[in-house]
Amino acid sequence: MDVRNVEPNRLIMRVAEELKKLKELTPPDWAKFVKTGVHKERPPEQEDWWYIRAASVLRKIYFNGPVGVSRLRTAYGGKKNRGSKPEKFKKGSGSIIRKILQQLENAGLVEKMNKKGRVVTKKGKAFLEKLAKEVA
Repeated sequence: MDVRNVEPNRLIMRVAEELKKLKELTPPDWAKFVKTGVHKERPPEQEDWWYIRAASVLRKIYFNGPVGVSRLRTAYGGKKNRGSKPEKFKKGSGSIIRKILQQLENAGLVEKMNKKGRVVTKKGKAFLEKLAKEVA
């Protein structure tokens, strides 16, 4: 079974469970209080949202890599409520994505590709494909 053929939500939740076991991936102290972008009004309510976002980022890099922080910020952006003015699209938080990418790099699942962005390593591909088979 391929990563593309698996239901994304189930795969992301399963990958998040496995990422919790890695010592390289730990949410920073400020992760409890931070919003995921300027378009949001409140911080995430889920306790383990950091791991879910990391799993989602890993999956996005698997499909779209090489990908940089800017393109990922756009992917995690949304509409900003501006009161009576029309809504506008705003990008997601770059700091969260940057920290997650650095942690995934330290775990050996992602690597930098000279000035083009990040790609999934062989270890990362094997990790995702193994979990995709489990979910399927």
